[in-house]
Amino acid sequence: MSYCKRYWGFLVLLLLTVIVSCKEPANKNEPLSTSYFTPVDSGIQTGGVKVISIQTPKGNFNVWTKRFGNNPTIKLLLLNGGPGATHEYFECMENFLPAEGIEFIYYDQLGCGNSQDPKDTSLWDLDRYVEEVEQVRQALNLDNSNFYLLGHSWGGILAMQYALKYQDNLKGLIISNMMSSGPDYGKYAQEVLAKQFDPKILDTIRQIEAKGDFQNPKYMELLLPHFYAKHILRIPLEQWPEPVNRSFAKMNQSLYVTMQGPSEFGISGKLVNWDVKAQLPQIKTPTLTIGGTHDTMDPEHMKWMSTQLPKGRFLLCPNGSHMSLYDDQQIYMKGLIQFMKDVNEGTFK
Repeated sequence: MSYCKRYWGFLVLLLLTVIVSCKEPANKNEPLSTSYFTPVDSGIQTGGVKVISIQTPKGNFNVWTKRFGNNPTIKLLLLNGGPGATHEYFECMENFLPAEGIEFIYYDQLGCGNSQDPKDTSLWDLDRYVEEVEQVRQALNLDNSNFYLLGHSWGGILAMQYALKYQDNLKGLIISNMMSSGPDYGKYAQEVLAKQFDPKILDTIRQIEAKGDFQNPKYMELLLPHFYAKHILRIPLEQWPEPVNRSFAKMNQSLYVTMQGPSEFGISGKLVNWDVKAQLPQIKTPTLTIGGTHDTMDPEHMKWMSTQLPKGRFLLCPNGSHMSLYDDQQIYMKGLIQFMKDVNEGTFK
């Protein structure tokens, strides 16, 4: 009789243990997938896609966005580079941010990717793009309790300019692989990067540029192995990630040439004199600047930027180039995630 009582007592205890363990997550700090993937909109689900109508001096146009995940306190809006590339090269974020419960939002700027292309160069204007980002923010219900903005390359220019006007709407800012001065970028390209070329190859490139013959196949034939594979993405060209190739293949050349200029060495378009170095102390938002040792942008300048920002932090990707999110991926993603978590938890210094 006593044996039976002990036996049934053991079964009851075991059953209670199983029930409790089923209710408790293995790690209480681990984001629950059920909440991360909870739809934020009622009605027909579109996979997070939202097309937003924006107002411009030339009428209304539609821009494309896609939300990935759901986090009420961390919502990261991604600004692609180029100018004129697409959101697609950010797809590597899907292997890192969801595991941390971080919501992020793809966004093709006007003239890019899935968004409308008005084919009007008067709309390729920095101040107008700032207003576009603000309209996108409002449409997505982002505010300073959750809104993180990441701008890569040209997107970094746009992010800095946005912060100078609308920083009260931001919770955190990430300036990825972009200097705060067009002239300084041009100087670095001419005085540092160009000198790393074989003199004969550089002379041929210079001749092509002097003639304005940028469509000459020889131009890219020389730049791809001697510049792109060394300073844009330090992976053998034949192994470049598909999302990068897909995004670059869709580059809006009208937008790129109007803003950047046709040359790969510095800026010669509308942004030729853009410079906000002296204004960096005005950005009070917690800010992470990211640079790569082999970047097209001067990593020392990007480190210096973090010292000028009242709440700045610098992340160096020692093996990275302009696309450090790929060629120094683990360092890049770890630093990015840690920054957002530190700001979110109030431990950012």
